[in-house]
Amino acid sequence: MTYKDITPEALAAYFDHTQLKAYAVKKDFEILCEESRKYGFKMVAINPAPVKMCKELLCGSAVHVGAAIGFPLGQTDIEVKRFEMIDAIDNGADEIDYVINQTQLKDKNYDYVEKEMHEIVSYCRSHQVISKVIFENCYLTQQEKEIMCQIAREVQPDFVKTATGFGTGGATIEDVLLMKRLVGDKIKVKAAGGIRTLDDALKMIDAGVSRIGSTASVKIVEELIHLL
Repeated sequence: MTYKDITPEALAAYFDHTQLKAYAVKKDFEILCEESRKYGFKMVAINPAPVKMCKELLCGSAVHVGAAIGFPLGQTDIEVKRFEMIDAIDNGADEIDYVINQTQLKDKNYDYVEKEMHEIVSYCRSHQVISKVIFENCYLTQQEKEIMCQIAREVQPDFVKTATGFGTGGATIEDVLLMKRLVGDKIKVKAAGGIRTLDDALKMIDAGVSRIGSTASVKIVEELIHLL
């Protein structure tokens, strides 16, 4: 795909416009929501605390509010993640991106990993909320990535996601192609982490992603607009 093959509006619809910094203030979220309205981004990706505020800021728009759960380390137990998810949904979250418990995965406690995914995905499904599972691939072996995809095939979340953007590495084409191949057609792939240019985004779309998480969403869409 080249920049001539996509419109700014179609490109913007791929983006989960992201503000996950711990020190973000109200003005940052106002800007995030204003930009998302203006460009037509699919979602604002935020921590749970500002969900209610962003839902109000985006009232009347088609932009979703997405809450990051167990973020960014995934190191809380299932009950804590479940409580955090329910609270976010009660406050208006339309989408949930949760981080897996990598300790349990690496200790080969696959039943735990599947139970965690099932708890979150089933609750989201019953409340018409989109679910995304963050693998954080930079810390996983090839075998662990494959196991996560196999578990996802069983549980059927809406998306599997490459990274938090807070780890030692972000999305790679190789990981996207692997995830896309292994999870099947019913589960979509979200790329996040290190996607900062139009070229980065187009390569991810070519690889088969349905969503892109980025803090550089405005810059990327503006790059396309200036080329057309």
